[in-house]
Amino acid sequence: MSPSCSFRALLPALLLALPVAGASPASDLFQSATQQVTREYYGWSTADLKALSEKYDALLRVKCSQEGEACSYATGRNVLQDMFKEFGDAHTNVRDAEGAERLREVTQDLAVQRTGARLARVEGGLLVVSIIPGSPAETEGLRVFDLVTTVNGQAAGKRGGENAAVGPNEFIRLERAAQPIRVTVRRHASPELNLTVPTQALLARDVPTLAWTGADGKVAVITYPTFLPSDASQLFLDRLTEAQAAGARELVVDLRYNGGGSLTECVAAASVFAPVEYRSQTRYNGKLSTYSYTGVNGTRGHFLNMKTVPADSAVWKGPTAVLVGPNTASCAEVFTYYAQRAGAIAVGEKTRGVGNSGVIFDPLPDGGVVSVTVLRAFNEKNEALPDAITPDVLAPGDIGALIEQGRDVTLEAALQALAARAAR
Repeated sequence: MSPSCSFRALLPALLLALPVAGASPASDLFQSATQQVTREYYGWSTADLKALSEKYDALLRVKCSQEGEACSYATGRNVLQDMFKEFGDAHTNVRDAEGAERLREVTQDLAVQRTGARLARVEGGLLVVSIIPGSPAETEGLRVFDLVTTVNGQAAGKRGGENAAVGPNEFIRLERAAQPIRVTVRRHASPELNLTVPTQALLARDVPTLAWTGADGKVAVITYPTFLPSDASQLFLDRLTEAQAAGARELVVDLRYNGGGSLTECVAAASVFAPVEYRSQTRYNGKLSTYSYTGVNGTRGHFLNMKTVPADSAVWKGPTAVLVGPNTASCAEVFTYYAQRAGAIAVGEKTRGVGNSGVIFDPLPDGGVVSVTVLRAFNEKNEALPDAITPDVLAPGDIGALIEQGRDVTLEAALQALAARAAR
């Protein structure tokens, strides 16, 4: 998923359908989404939304010409996805009812049936990018950076650049069925493994985890999967405090599979390195307004004037690297931007590119939501935040090295960069 950066208001009625008059479910969906984006959009795209709406409305009519009033929500959603792609703002998009339900589960800390493994689609399979401690996935022997090649006998991930039958969403759907899931796994220095992983009721959200690396075992690696939970910053601060208590010499924060979340949470989390003032600009009832999100020492700021906060306030002042990649998006880009300003080294690949805006979620007639960009982002000097993070050290991920050699080349590059900085 590529979850969103910030929320002006996460609507309590997130999953309620709004009845919209129209000739078919497809046209109802299209009209509802385009009307809400036209009314609320305030992002960086300069495309003519009115002209695009007219263009894709005509395309929808063609696609629905055979089905008439029975033209499905799925058809309308596909046309909307194409239109928003041309619109050129990846933060503005549509999600189906299943995606909206997942968003609600995570943000409201609900318990759902899970194996405890979080998967990302890569060439050759589904990469295990995190595992909840004590979960069925851990108990049955699944490990972070295992490559799941089949799920219940079906191909997983990508094959030749094309999506295979089972991706992350299909895996979540299987978890919801609360039946054991059979997986085939490739792992460094092991024969092909066949595991059967049951599910149990677990929180829908994923939490930061702490591991250790480095020649002396004193480099703390905090894998930070999402900023969606309302306590995401506190969970990160807890892991960081734990690392400090254990004598961490250097810190690596892994955001390679973090798609964003709550703006208040990522700003608070980034302030472990230095005070943060994130200024937003939005439009309400035709008038521009501004609001600052602040963070100090890993928590939400409570200072009306950030000038009163000592510039050297920080929870962590040691050497830091942040791992990023194409799946790093939105609030994860905001976190990295402020970490870099405080001296952290960004390592990996260029990020997705939606770090300079924020969204709200509006309900749609199919039970899904439309994500609408309503906020432009600036720093305390009123300079626009970058849309994407360009790493200080380019180190693309290498699935082959990971599976065949057991080497995380991006993490290796981060350790080398930290060592080089220490030597200087």
